[in-house]
Amino acid sequence: MEPVEILYAVFSVTLITSGLVMAGMAVQAYAETQRTSMIYLSIGFTLIVAAASATTISAFVSGFQHPRTLLTVNYFVTTLGFVAVILSLYAE
Repeated sequence: MEPVEILYAVFSVTLITSGLVMAGMAVQAYAETQRTSMIYLSIGFTLIVAAASATTISAFVSGFQHPRTLLTVNYFVTTLGFVAVILSLYAE
């Protein structure tokens, strides 16, 4: 494995870990407050983590082939995640 691939894996794991922590915190906040905005926030961070996880796994499994497809799917799912995060700002 090349150094840049190791760096990519480390950053991906960091993003996934921090995103799961944020999603967990949002679920905990929902349990305490029953605010709908926390559900949107949790969904948003979960989608962002899903995009990062799927892209990282797919990249290594496919030998980093088809980067345009990987990035397009990544950006689509990540964008949906950020839309959910934005919706959490406007929910009750």
